Amino acid sequence: MSGTNKKIALFGEIMLRLKPFGKERFFQTPNFEAVFGGSEANVAVSLSILGKSVKFITALPRNAIGQGARRALSYYNVQVAGPESDGRLGIYFLEDGACQRPSQVVYDRAGSCFSVSEPESYDFDGYFSDAEWFHVSGVSPAVSEPAMNSVMAAVCAAKKAGCAVSVDLNYRKKLWQYGKKAGDVMRVLASKADVLIANEEDIQNCLGLPLKNFTTPAESYRHLCDDVKKQFPNIKIVAVTLRHSYSADRNGWSAVLSGRTGFYESAHYDIENIVERVGAGDSFAAGLIFGLLEYAQEPSGESRALDFATAASCLKHSVSGDFNLAQKDEIETLMNGNGTGRIQR
Repeated sequence: MSGTNKKIALFGEIMLRLKPFGKERFFQTPNFEAVFGGSEANVAVSLSILGKSVKFITALPRNAIGQGARRALSYYNVQVAGPESDGRLGIYFLEDGACQRPSQVVYDRAGSCFSVSEPESYDFDGYFSDAEWFHVSGVSPAVSEPAMNSVMAAVCAAKKAGCAVSVDLNYRKKLWQYGKKAGDVMRVLASKADVLIANEEDIQNCLGLPLKNFTTPAESYRHLCDDVKKQFPNIKIVAVTLRHSYSADRNGWSAVLSGRTGFYESAHYDIENIVERVGAGDSFAAGLIFGLLEYAQEPSGESRALDFATAASCLKHSVSGDFNLAQKDEIETLMNGNGTGRIQR
């Protein structure tokens, strides 16, 4: 895995996000913020901000909302590829949690252009002709059977083109409503991945591998990563995020990585006064992909990639909206130990 001028390609659904202002509850106010987001779209924007050449493959409606989604990605220099058709964009509603009240997400994405588009709607061979890496999450195949079929076709085309493939398991229990079980689909995707990203619940729900208790948490996660690699010998790198939720406003955040060169633990961040945690996992995925490419030639490349990803996702908690707007120098400053938040003059 080495950095080149080739593109990082991603496949998924970008949605319209509607959220009450601040910490207000649904319909406590008649006003909702409208922004765009979605797992793979969030990763695409982060990677572009970090300086990578990025292509986001999706299906959009041929209307003003679809044009708005395209502009939101283009603003961050993300190339958008894929079909346009008459139809609708998926929507999700977000109610931000506070104190001991958790955040809530309500999906309204049935019948969206992405959910009804079959594999033949996409030119995957063409999309991957200039790509070196392909990323997808478990959200996309959970949306619908056509979306699942398209994800499988995309992964096969990416492998055929010689791309490295990363899969974020990203289990969403409110999805998977079309008759397929998450484990049946995600085990197939995992069998084609070079890099797997998840938390412990994702691994249990999607791969059927529980976290076993050992003397220390690090040892438990090391064994979990080993179990993943034993079942899926194609996977070279497993990265697991660890979130400790003390309340909606204060979380602990860290990660571990089992790679080609060893097992690594990141720094632990105690994040207080959280602005927004949505998109933190996507920021981790983007940071990891960036780090594995950026630091590929360094002896400690995998360890640095983990530290960069964890710092990037930590900073996302300070940014509202789905997209992480943290810059490379900001992330490196934090990963190198400066987390004071002082004004940089």
